[in-house]
Amino acid sequence: MVKLDEKMKTAFSKVKIFPVATASKEGVPNVVPIGFCQLVDDETIWIADNFMLKSLENLKENPNIAVYVWGPDTGGCFQIKGKADIIDSGEKFEKMKEIVHTAKPGLPAKTLIEVKITEVFQCAPGPDAGKKLL
Repeated sequence: MVKLDEKMKTAFSKVKIFPVATASKEGVPNVVPIGFCQLVDDETIWIADNFMLKSLENLKENPNIAVYVWGPDTGGCFQIKGKADIIDSGEKFEKMKEIVHTAKPGLPAKTLIEVKITEVFQCAPGPDAGKKLL
């Protein structure tokens, strides 16, 4: 797996809402704004499924996922690609549920989407746009 560097981790920590993209088995894309997207370690992201419908259906068919990292204070932007596992029980799931309910008690925290980072790409405009960073 790929590990984010310190600059990327700092940028990630400054984002409030993450555009997250999935695609069906047939390649039909879906992008949603996600508020609970947490960097667990240098190579793993947790996404809480509170209201997913199409995204969850897509991930069941196709585990490929992309997370766009940008915000006014990030100093740039990049795209993280990875493979997602859907977790609905066990220690990781319970920990995610506790974190979500502590932050916002009314949210359902239905499933945990655990993303193992496989690639990172430059998103800023210019000659390096789309360049693979990691």
